[in-house]
Amino acid sequence: MTTTTTAARPAPAAAPKRPGRRRGGLGRVAGYTVLVVFALVYIYPFLIQLATSFKTEADSTAHPLALWPDPVTTAAFSRLAEADYPRWFLNSFVVAVVVTAGRVFFDSLAGYALARLRFRGRGALFAAVIAVMAVPGVVLLIPKFLVLNQFGMYDSYSGMIVPLLADAAGVFIMKQFFESVPVSVEEAARIDGAGPFRIFWSVVLPMARPALITLTILSFQGSWNELPHFIVSRQSPELNTLTTGVASLVSGQLGSGNQYPLKLAAALLMTVPVALVFFVFQRHFVRGGTEGAVKG
Repeated sequence: MTTTTTAARPAPAAAPKRPGRRRGGLGRVAGYTVLVVFALVYIYPFLIQLATSFKTEADSTAHPLALWPDPVTTAAFSRLAEADYPRWFLNSFVVAVVVTAGRVFFDSLAGYALARLRFRGRGALFAAVIAVMAVPGVVLLIPKFLVLNQFGMYDSYSGMIVPLLADAAGVFIMKQFFESVPVSVEEAARIDGAGPFRIFWSVVLPMARPALITLTILSFQGSWNELPHFIVSRQSPELNTLTTGVASLVSGQLGSGNQYPLKLAAALLMTVPVALVFFVFQRHFVRGGTEGAVKG
């Protein structure tokens, strides 16, 4: 009887690391490092603004780049509350909400008409919309003042709001989106007896939610931060918005001195609504495509 013995096989050697994989890992680390550095560069001014808002006048002048107030004080916010800042905030809120609602409605109507309706001069009208986007806004300041003064709208809420109710960029965004909506959806609604406005309002507009949210964010941000138009459309201090009011703080309206805490506290409070709107809708802002489209 013979017995056979099997020799233990040696363990396979570990596969050597590929140079390409190592280089890929180093490249990823370098990329993230560059992104972190740029993020810090962009965040650092905001951190200075936040810290300076809680500094005293002397501390902000002696240590303007320090990220920790010494001592911590809310005197700047108290001075803003005692001044006209609440009224500025209310004026900006009213104007921004009305302008945003108007732009969403009128830009959507114009965009749908240019995308779907067939009429004489449609191409020329769209070319004119594109041409308006190329005109610098500062060129239109004097004509705006003359028109508002001629119509008796100068130094009033209507003069501040009406010229901003529609903009060429919003019309362009909505037109491009409506052209991506399947025509079959509108044809089905038309067979059921729906008219053009009914199709727009009940069928196409609900599908345009990503574009509408994008337009809402851009319109609110643009009207909230608008400055040149409010300079030429009003004169009364009671109609000051945050942009014109904070600009008056830079010129030293509430006293002499640097007033760094006062100015940066006003700017900090001014950025809060826009930041909230963006963070609430950012998921929809970056998402493209149509929702609710029919399957092919």
